[in-house]
Amino acid sequence: MNRECHTLKPVEDLGFQPINRGYNSVFRPNQLSIGLVVPIETYPRGPVPTLERHLERVQLAEEWGFSSVWLRDVPFNVPSFGDAGQTYDPFVYLGLLAGQTKRIALGVASIILPMRHPAHVAKAAATADVLSGGRLILGVASGDRPEEYPALNLPFDQRGTAFRESFEYIRQMSENSPTFENAFGSPNSGMDMLPKPTSKKLPLLITGGSQQAPEWIAQNGDGWMTYPRDTVMQARVIRDWRARVEALDGTDKPIMQPLYVDLTEAPDTRPQPIHLGFRLGVNALRAYLKSLEQIGMNHVALNLRFNQADIETTLKRLAEDILPEFTVCSD
Repeated sequence: MNRECHTLKPVEDLGFQPINRGYNSVFRPNQLSIGLVVPIETYPRGPVPTLERHLERVQLAEEWGFSSVWLRDVPFNVPSFGDAGQTYDPFVYLGLLAGQTKRIALGVASIILPMRHPAHVAKAAATADVLSGGRLILGVASGDRPEEYPALNLPFDQRGTAFRESFEYIRQMSENSPTFENAFGSPNSGMDMLPKPTSKKLPLLITGGSQQAPEWIAQNGDGWMTYPRDTVMQARVIRDWRARVEALDGTDKPIMQPLYVDLTEAPDTRPQPIHLGFRLGVNALRAYLKSLEQIGMNHVALNLRFNQADIETTLKRLAEDILPEFTVCSD
């Protein structure tokens, strides 16, 4: 069941501005690709996953043709939030995955920029991009857990300004020996940061509003990570996004979302709502994903936290019954 078709299409066929291998393989105009949120396991009764077989399942996802895996940045296990994510530091984990996979895109959804110095983010992200051969997609966000900010002596109510300054710092660090003024620091005197990203810049996808104006997000992001909504409302959100992007210079940028899934054994199980997703059979999931593709969604990252069936069985079912509908092969 080895599927390599999800990877590299010719640049001229992409439609979106090409950036690196990961971005180019995951995002294609008018088409939907499917990824997975890490950890690829079930943990519905508590906030902390076991992380058993975590690497093996990422490698299995690559072998079976999923286009990406997505890590999360959860600095502290906040009780009110209820989810510790994959618990590992995302940049350290990216280094491991870069060396243990070959084709699958490595995404982060998303790095909390105000909680890290942008110089560290820029260097760590560029390193992960180079080590993976250009497979990094970096989601960035302003953060939504106010409990974390006092632990770092940071002001929660200023995270929007901090996000914007951090974003601009990271962007400029992709240039050769940049000189600029920024609230986080002002490199000068010909100093430089190495390594550089594989394709002149990092692909930066902005998550939600991140305390920024929609026009700023459309202008500065390489894409947008939004949240699950009913299809009618999501279609309106996507149209608004595309209109803002097109108004800038007539180009297009991708949009993606997560989706929690509890995939049943019975293929005809009708959708039943769960947290940010559905309990459903493969036929209903296929139809729902097709509806997202039709309204312009470019990527969905499936989260199996609430999945009741065996994870390997679920991955195989997804690979056999869902991915063929959303896989494009290059020549």
